[in-house]
Amino acid sequence: MIIIKSRDKEFQNEFEKLLNRGKMDIDSVSSIVQNIINEIKEQKNKALFSHISKFDGWTPVCDDDISIDTEEMKRAYDALDTKLKDALHLAYDRIYSYHQKQLPKSWLDFEDNGSVLGQKITPVDRAGLYIPGGKAAYPSSLLMNAIPALVAGVKEIVVCTPTPNNEINHLLLAALHLCSIKKAFKVGGASAIASLAYGTQNIPKVDVITGPGNIFVATAKKLVFGEVNIDMIAGPSEIGIIADSSANINHLAIDLLSQAEHDQMASSILITTDASLANKVKDEIQKVLKTLSRESIARESIEKRGAIIIARDMQEVVTLMNEIAPEHLELMVENPFELLPLIKHAGAIFMGRYTPEAIGDYIAGPNHTLPTGGTAKFYSPLNVENFLKKSSIISMSKKGIDELASACALLADTEGLEAHKLSVTSRVD
Repeated sequence: MIIIKSRDKEFQNEFEKLLNRGKMDIDSVSSIVQNIINEIKEQKNKALFSHISKFDGWTPVCDDDISIDTEEMKRAYDALDTKLKDALHLAYDRIYSYHQKQLPKSWLDFEDNGSVLGQKITPVDRAGLYIPGGKAAYPSSLLMNAIPALVAGVKEIVVCTPTPNNEINHLLLAALHLCSIKKAFKVGGASAIASLAYGTQNIPKVDVITGPGNIFVATAKKLVFGEVNIDMIAGPSEIGIIADSSANINHLAIDLLSQAEHDQMASSILITTDASLANKVKDEIQKVLKTLSRESIARESIEKRGAIIIARDMQEVVTLMNEIAPEHLELMVENPFELLPLIKHAGAIFMGRYTPEAIGDYIAGPNHTLPTGGTAKFYSPLNVENFLKKSSIISMSKKGIDELASACALLADTEGLEAHKLSVTSRVD
């Protein structure tokens, strides 16, 4: 893990590398992914079965083979250890409660002349959720994607998750039951995204696709955008931490490694004004690394993509972190709420010494599907509105159109649109 000072001559070059941390070479796989999408569009299940055989190591024989049985979900749920089941329910309840508060409302505004303007909120008919599998299974991702859709009122939720060697995580099965999922399929990668976007014989076409994945999934989501809506293009996980001298050295080291252990491409960045703290954290990371079961993954991530920046003052600390715009941001400072108004760009903000990023991954309530790679400058966390759409409502009274007709007709005439002008003036005496 490198330590760099903002005063150093080479700082800007090093900082640019950090800003490019989440860049995926989508162009390098675009042709491969486009071929997969085209095959699914043209051959549907025939291509899908071939892809599963090639990438997941097992071969479906009939359509039912790729469906996840709801009875299997229930058996997995019933077999859960009581404490684990209670934990799953606690997470579900907290996530549901938080997302309920996000629900926007339809509204009408009655003008004095009798005209009515407003907005109507309706859920999409069908949502597709991609839940990663493969190297690891993340039941928490199912909760974080399914619950906002349920709160939004989506009537049909379709889940796709890869099942290498036709094996599926039992806790994910239990989570599917808890979320009342009726349609789930053993399909992963770009094939899953294409199937959700265009439909196959038994995977229905959806209106929106959400959920994280690898570069092939991210590229597929980008390529099918427009055919369906998507949540965001997510890259490797990352954490940014702002710390002052009050921060606990061990907590800082562990929290940086909590992202590094995700995968080798994860990014962990600490910014502080305290040079002594920076050096102590670097040493502590080496101690903690030796205790981790995923040491090799975390070590590669922290050594290649981890950094500690020593800034001149707290104002510079905030400026640099806003430029980084991290997926997760911890404010490990004496008075985090004083610093909060200065933070402009972050996916989720964790306030104070008792709020590790991991609490947000599972059970705090806010969504853990977050913008990465600096896209927090323009993307928001996954939320209820990803599963809603808005329709404008316009109802003109006779008095209302009389008042607006002249100005509207003039604008239409200026644009050379005669029928537009006539459609207004023909309604005026």
